[in-house]
Amino acid sequence: MHTEIPGRIPYRSVAPDGYKAFGRVHHYVAGCGLEPALVELVYLRVSQINGCAYCIDLHWREAVKAGLDHRTLNAVAAWHEAPFFTDRQRAALAWAESLTHVAQTHAPDEDYRAVTVHFSEKEVCDLTYAVAVINAFNRMAVGHRLPVPQEA
Repeated sequence: MHTEIPGRIPYRSVAPDGYKAFGRVHHYVAGCGLEPALVELVYLRVSQINGCAYCIDLHWREAVKAGLDHRTLNAVAAWHEAPFFTDRQRAALAWAESLTHVAQTHAPDEDYRAVTVHFSEKEVCDLTYAVAVINAFNRMAVGHRLPVPQEA
């Protein structure tokens, strides 16, 4: 169980319909056909970039459940240099980083071309939904200081 930080709005109870709407997109991504381990890698990397401790903790644990090993997960922040990732995972991580930093990158053609080599058109769309929803969740959790639960 978690509690919000005093002084910050408990967004999940104050605006539950908005939270549920994010949940519906999250649920869609979970059932869209992308590999759960790949989605968790993307969620973890985006959460690292955004500095969302709550989501880093959550998605690290979910990635373990999805079958990723600890060594691979510990290398996510340095995926460019680490040998543990497939070409498909690298394309997804690059696309996730590009979209998370979209104000700086403007989603360059080379990142788009790389992701389309390893993903179908639908998968690119679904991957983009995954990046969008975790960025949204990160902004809510960081903005409202959602604390990391003491117990997993």
